[in-house]
Amino acid sequence: MFITLKPHTPHYENVPFEVPEGWQSVPVSELFCLNPKSEITDATSVGFIPMACVNDGFSGNHQFEERIWKEVKKGYCHFQNGDIGIAKISPCFENLKSTIFQNLPNNYGAGTTELVILRPLNIHAKFYLYLFKSQWYISEGTKYFKGVVGQQRVHKGIFTDLQIPLPPLVEQYRIVAEIEKWFALIDQIEQGKTGLQTIVMQTKSKILDLAIHGKLVPQDPNDEPAFELLKRINPDFTPCDNGHYTQLPDGWAVAPMQMLCSLIDGEKQNGIERINLDVKYLRGERDAKTLTSGKYVAANSLLILVDGENSGEVFRTPIDGYQGSTFKLLSINYDMNTEYVLQVINLHRTILRENKVGSAIPHLNKKLFKAIEVPIPPYKEQQRIVEAANKVFMSLDVIMGSL
Repeated sequence: MFITLKPHTPHYENVPFEVPEGWQSVPVSELFCLNPKSEITDATSVGFIPMACVNDGFSGNHQFEERIWKEVKKGYCHFQNGDIGIAKISPCFENLKSTIFQNLPNNYGAGTTELVILRPLNIHAKFYLYLFKSQWYISEGTKYFKGVVGQQRVHKGIFTDLQIPLPPLVEQYRIVAEIEKWFALIDQIEQGKTGLQTIVMQTKSKILDLAIHGKLVPQDPNDEPAFELLKRINPDFTPCDNGHYTQLPDGWAVAPMQMLCSLIDGEKQNGIERINLDVKYLRGERDAKTLTSGKYVAANSLLILVDGENSGEVFRTPIDGYQGSTFKLLSINYDMNTEYVLQVINLHRTILRENKVGSAIPHLNKKLFKAIEVPIPPYKEQQRIVEAANKVFMSLDVIMGSL
């Protein structure tokens, strides 16, 4: 089938951006057949594609389930290899759920009616798949959403009447080749970026490990021994005899985490209404708004996340606010250097998580947290360790920020 173009179509007409000489502007309907139907025998095996089987992003990949045509020919959209499918519902449309169907059993498929099917007419399908994933096309589609929030769909006109550029066919192929060359380079950079991020995290972990074994900064025999510090915290303190820390420097000691800090709820506030619109991290990372119940924490308090993927992470509250059940207030004894204790917590974070029974949500194992055996240097050495670690971390953060 050949395309019949309207005569004398100016190459700039109705296109909101400049296009080269030799290109034309045409409505989508002149380049595609919209939502075609398939006529095949009921016993034919075909590919069935729900929305979950269409990948987000620029890859254009999809998966399928094998079904019999009789099971899916009614109530679903029809397509075949080479057709383009575009999600019409939000947020799938904005998430670039669009694909060129390929490798379908017996060439045919059916899928969710939330996909609009465009069958290319003598054009390079992949060029237009990339056009449909462009920010310009997504912006055009989201201008005219229809429906209620959560069930909004793009207007049909962007699949029929919207004017889109039509380069010469040979140029369509050249453009796709150039796009995919750059995509391949970007993929290599992303893989290298992921590898470098892993190395940076491993380096930070190694620095902390060296720090708590007395190998990051030199010792000063004039420092007050850690034993004296711990006696101030607990007059009944007796040193642990732990084989893991036999090589600790002189003047160091080992004590359980529960001796150094505690996990507590914030202060109960009764009959006080507070309005904080800027507080993050206090109620599942949602703003606290006009809350009159719950536990209250003051600005600059330390909160430790006890539920969720990042359990064990510690935050400082920027302003006064309310604490949700996802967090506990972390109170560190003033005889310890706070940043040193936080470094120890960071080093142990991944091994302190476990899944709740009957739930996939990780949470902080408080029993393990309290029992962590913390190698403790003299207070002045704690300060030197924090300064040395932070200096290296700043350099590593610069690297991470430039990725």
